[in-house]
Amino acid sequence: MAGITRRGVLIGGGVGVGLIAAWGLWPRDYAPTLVAGPGAHAFGAWLTIGNDGRITVAVPQAEYGQGSWTGLAQIVADELGADWRTVGVEPAPLNPLYGNPLGLNDLLEGMPAILPADVRSGVGAWPAPMLTAASSSIRMFEEPTRAAAAAARAVLCMAAAARWDAAWTDCATAAGFVTHAGKRLRFGELAAEAAGLSPPDPLPIGVGGAGKLMGQSLPRLDAPAKVDGSLNYAADVRLPDMVHAAIRQGPPGDTRVVSIDRAASTRVRGMIAVVERPGWVATVAITGWTAQRALDALAPRFATKGPVIDDAAIDAALAAALDAKGQRIASVGDVEAAFRGGRPVSATYRAQAAVHAAIETPAAVASFDDGRLQLWLQTEAPAVARAAVAAATELSEQAVTVHPMALGGSFGFGLEHEAGIQAAQIAIEVKRPVSLVWSRGESLLHDRYRPPALARMEARLGANGAILGWRAALATPATGRALAERLLPGPGVATALRIDPADRYAAGGMTLPYRVPACAIDHHAIETALPTGHLRGGAHGYGCFFTECFLDELAHVAQSEPVSYRIGMLGGEPRLARCLSTAASLGGWEGGVSGSGQGIAAHAFRGSYIAVMAEARGGADGRPVVERLVAAVDCGRVVNPDLVRQQIEGGLIFGLAQALGAATGFTRGLADVRGFDTLWLPRLADTPDITVELIRSDEAPGGVSELAVPPVAPAVANAVQAATGVRLRALPLL
Repeated sequence: MAGITRRGVLIGGGVGVGLIAAWGLWPRDYAPTLVAGPGAHAFGAWLTIGNDGRITVAVPQAEYGQGSWTGLAQIVADELGADWRTVGVEPAPLNPLYGNPLGLNDLLEGMPAILPADVRSGVGAWPAPMLTAASSSIRMFEEPTRAAAAAARAVLCMAAAARWDAAWTDCATAAGFVTHAGKRLRFGELAAEAAGLSPPDPLPIGVGGAGKLMGQSLPRLDAPAKVDGSLNYAADVRLPDMVHAAIRQGPPGDTRVVSIDRAASTRVRGMIAVVERPGWVATVAITGWTAQRALDALAPRFATKGPVIDDAAIDAALAAALDAKGQRIASVGDVEAAFRGGRPVSATYRAQAAVHAAIETPAAVASFDDGRLQLWLQTEAPAVARAAVAAATELSEQAVTVHPMALGGSFGFGLEHEAGIQAAQIAIEVKRPVSLVWSRGESLLHDRYRPPALARMEARLGANGAILGWRAALATPATGRALAERLLPGPGVATALRIDPADRYAAGGMTLPYRVPACAIDHHAIETALPTGHLRGGAHGYGCFFTECFLDELAHVAQSEPVSYRIGMLGGEPRLARCLSTAASLGGWEGGVSGSGQGIAAHAFRGSYIAVMAEARGGADGRPVVERLVAAVDCGRVVNPDLVRQQIEGGLIFGLAQALGAATGFTRGLADVRGFDTLWLPRLADTPDITVELIRSDEAPGGVSELAVPPVAPAVANAVQAATGVRLRALPLL
């Protein structure tokens, strides 16, 4: 189908997706590599139709509970006029046309990557990576998937019209049939003929049967397999002659293995081999349990050069950074003038390092044979994973095949690929397929944590309580820069591109949606060996906490009701104002007065808007008890309302965990939490009453998966202040 495959509109990343300038310079015309199975026919890069009428949608996004498999397939089915019962999904092949520049740009908060001159001339250009991040699945891929489905619908109508001697434009589609004047033919009957036709230009998007499934709460495609246990994750993969590995890694930093008890390990029945690398050691055995027993007997010891990571060292680094010169992230007006001659209101906030704690620990299966490596891997960035594994094993990328698996949560840890690299190195050394599964302790001790942060907030109020000036200084590691260097695709890209030194990722959530005449936000980077990375919500998890709590403090100083205080500054954000008024109305807002136990917070994120009202009280153990959460959400046009509600409800609970305990301190280079028994996570009994209201909107779809996470902590903190009179300024709220 040359007519379909060469259409620029089918290429991942069409017009109007807000690409950063660098990505816009890359070539966007790539040949599709989607392969149709026996009895099926490929229609461009996004779907196949079988002779039996089954429709399979190629989805480049990882599925880890957010519903991207269902949402993108629903868009295709809607535009195609398909019967939902005949629709399935499969992972898209690794191909630059599925690149996600919008996701990369939003994940990194728009930190510009400036292409070198030779790339501007067209030499050595790089595509954006395939990436599941930044709540971008629908925002990035609705346009190309809808266009692909419209093209397939058109050629199906052409094939049917030829049989009926009718005009194809008079044909329509419905429930998997092409129809015209009382006649109808199944898609499967027409697929072979239609696949050889070229679609019209322009494509007939939104006509002839399209639109009947949009906005419906269709059942999730991944749910049945998850319910009956048939959905395979990386740790479920079994290969002939496969062995199992258990791993222990040293503390973060320049760490080396200094001693092991190899003799004791070999006495464990079923033990096969010991594999050592700088910083880690693994045992290989016939079962995973045997490998873990052998690892315990091995009793590895590590030595780390340089400063040891602990709470005292982290706190000292954060405090010192605030006194040093920072990078200006954003500014409005004359801040220095706004603070002259007045006494500012100030407060200091902090956040502990937060953990991913996904139900599935890092895992990978690797098989090396005849110079080729295959990996079954939990990954949100398969091409990046392939490049990282190839570099670590000194293989070419063409010699590495990555099979992306579903993920059991991830929450951003799937952007990292240490387990895949380790499994590959072990498989190459033992010359057998290997399954590597990190223990729960390893996953918490060697997480890539949402970084610790310290913020100094200042504001100058006018006589009427209005904010005249706002100043925020944030000390935290430059996580965004490090993340960009790990995610940029292709050899040498990280060094060839110049990343903006102002780490806007690290300061996510600090930029105000409110109108303030003078505002300045500075990031003060700290150097640390603590491994940091992306956690669901990113830096917005602490940035929104700092800003919305401090704003609440200012409302109290100004003797103003917190909701009206916020709405009064939202002249440029009517959608956020509506979320605030809706959440307050639904929640029975009493003004946040003393003794009410009510708090509210709002946030704008990834093109969506949310306000959360919380009801909370002090707990007997010092941890707040949250009794109710009410969320009002404006995320634009909705593909599947149930998916949105699931993500908002899940995000509220995830935000509750971040607010009350999904964090860790550090002692002698290691995290203090080692398992779920030492990590506070909300149980069913801890889950508050939850109300979610979706505000109808015809705006373009915004991001949803991370939206509800950031405002929970400040809403709860503000509620605790209203209940007890105590202002909590640290995460977790203890």
